[in-house]
Amino acid sequence: MIHVKVLGSGCANCKRLEAEARAALDAAGIAYEMTKVTEMDDIMAYSILSTPGLVINEKVVSAGRIPKREQIVDWAREAETL
Repeated sequence: MIHVKVLGSGCANCKRLEAEARAALDAAGIAYEMTKVTEMDDIMAYSILSTPGLVINEKVVSAGRIPKREQIVDWAREAETL
């Protein structure tokens, strides 16, 4: 199981990233646990300059954009092998 975090204040793009990540991982059959990180101090601990951010197994894989579902699945599969 991988651990996924969506970093953001709850804006529309943050909600969209969460929905896209859930849809991508569900469609690929990847087991995951998702957490939303909304506190600015906690977000800043990941050293991203803009939200939304996506973290998989404590590695920042995306910041400031909404990646394509295929890319999310690729990152998740890579994290499963580590």
